[in-house]
Amino acid sequence: MAAVPNSSEFPIIRPRRLRRTAALRRLVAETRVHPSDLVLPLFVKEGLTEPAAISSMPGVYQHTVDSVRKLAVEAAQAGIGGLMPFGIPAVRDAVGSGATDPNGILNRTTRAIREEIGDDLVVIPDLCLDEFTDHGHCGVLREDGTVDNDATLVRYAEMGRCLAEAGADLLGASGMMDGQIGYVRAALDESGHTDTGLLAYAAKYASAFYGPFRDAVDSQLKGDRRTYQQDGPNATEALLEIDLDIEQGADIVMVKPALPYLDIVRAAAERSPVPVAAYHISGEYAQIVAAAEKGWIDKDAAILESLTSIKRAGAGIIATYTALEAAALLR
Repeated sequence: MAAVPNSSEFPIIRPRRLRRTAALRRLVAETRVHPSDLVLPLFVKEGLTEPAAISSMPGVYQHTVDSVRKLAVEAAQAGIGGLMPFGIPAVRDAVGSGATDPNGILNRTTRAIREEIGDDLVVIPDLCLDEFTDHGHCGVLREDGTVDNDATLVRYAEMGRCLAEAGADLLGASGMMDGQIGYVRAALDESGHTDTGLLAYAAKYASAFYGPFRDAVDSQLKGDRRTYQQDGPNATEALLEIDLDIEQGADIVMVKPALPYLDIVRAAAERSPVPVAAYHISGEYAQIVAAAEKGWIDKDAAILESLTSIKRAGAGIIATYTALEAAALLR
């Protein structure tokens, strides 16, 4: 007869029991990502006749309005939560006039998506001027080249009304101007768009990981955006920004980027009475794809691990270029 191990010398509690099979691991999983948690950012470029590949983001394209219609149907069938379109105009100017042209590329795209899929997806166009300005900044510039915060708010309000009329469910307020949520909220309400919500890029950091995105939108930026986007070392400031946006009427608050700022995602989730989102950005996507192409990592596993970590940190909504791939993997 085998001797019974002495309990003082042998582990009685064995956490590995619940890791033994994939079925057991699924049963006890504490964090689950669902396709409906995911929002797909997409790019639509005026003047294209067919989708154009983005070299720094393999698998991601600049679309035509027609190809976005097809993508919207695919996204709805995949069961993801929404689409986040960014427009790339043929002509840019100092004040981003294309942003408030009812027939401008972003307004046309928003209408096209709404016509194609109705209410099957949440449509969240970008509310910012950087894609539309010839200087690449997110706002109107003063004569000395600095961004004029309050003059920019007037343009955001005009842009917000246009996008609401085009059928947006939420406006992705990404410019990081002081007071932008309150100003746009008031403008929407005064124009009768009380049902159009605001997704505030409440804690948007000046990041080294935005490079591929700037390729995707043909950015005209010279210099950087550090005078209005947040400084990486600061966490308390992020919480102030989040609190201010909530006070001003944000329906959802977002942290961007996601992975380098999971501590901010967690802090936001612990204090926010509204849903918290995080943006798994272009540079994070490009790292995964590039390493996978080299054979250094398993792309599918890296995608799911990244998204799970963002969800575990507290984000209920994740904007990610992997949305369609992830939805298929999660099924």
